[in-house]
Formats: sequence, C-alpha cells, structure tokens
Amino acid sequence: MEIAIIAHDGKKEEMVKFLKEYEDFFQQDHIQLIATGTTGNKVKNAGFKVEPYLSGPIGGDAQIAGRVAEGKCKMVLFFRDPLEKHPHEPDVLMLLRICDVHNVPLASNPASAKLLVKGVSV
Repeated sequence: MEIAIIAHDGKKEEMVKFLKEYEDFFQQDHIQLIATGTTGNKVKNAGFKVEPYLSGPIGGDAQIAGRVAEGKCKMVLFFRDPLEKHPHEPDVLMLLRICDVHNVPLASNPASAKLLVKGVSV
C-alpha cells in the first residue's frame, strides 16, 4: 500500500513523531511511503524508507496528486498548518480535491491519521 506523507514546515516534526509512534505499521514490507521533498528527507533521517518527490511549493503536491489520480497512492497523510499562509495553496487544494474525486482517504492532522492507521491495521 502506497501512503503519501506531507507536512507543512510547522508540522514536520509532528509528522516524524507520528510515524515513530506507529513505526510498527509504517515499517511493514507492504507499506511504501512517498513524500514531498523536505518532509521525505526528515522522515528518511528518522530511519524510515521513503521515496521523496519534489518539495510541495515546486510541484511535489501535484506529483502526489498524480499518484492518487493514477490509483497508485491509497492514502494521504497531510499535516497542514492552518495558521500559516502558503504560497502554493492552490496546489494543496488541488490535492485535497483529487483525494475526494478518487475516494482516497486523507488525514490532515494526527487525530485523523491515527484513525486511518488503526482502521487499516484491523
């Protein structure tokens, strides 16, 4: 199962903490992580296998949306920072829309990500 992980700058450490909390799930052989550039590098430095794409502002969000549209990415964990402005907000909204169009589960915070991970683990 391919899972995309994305985090705005103010949420990257929270993403790493979440992945470590559920490390047994994310380190399974059938789980493949993909990520936008900076998030992917932080996750890789934390000891996870991940395929990094471009940074979000320069096309990474669009690349992941393409994976969702192609039916390759089955879940998106996108820890958004709702209190900051993001110059690539149209790309973020496009990714959210693509997840909705293709009925791909999307978590935008640790609480919803926890529910998705636990739901898949059952």
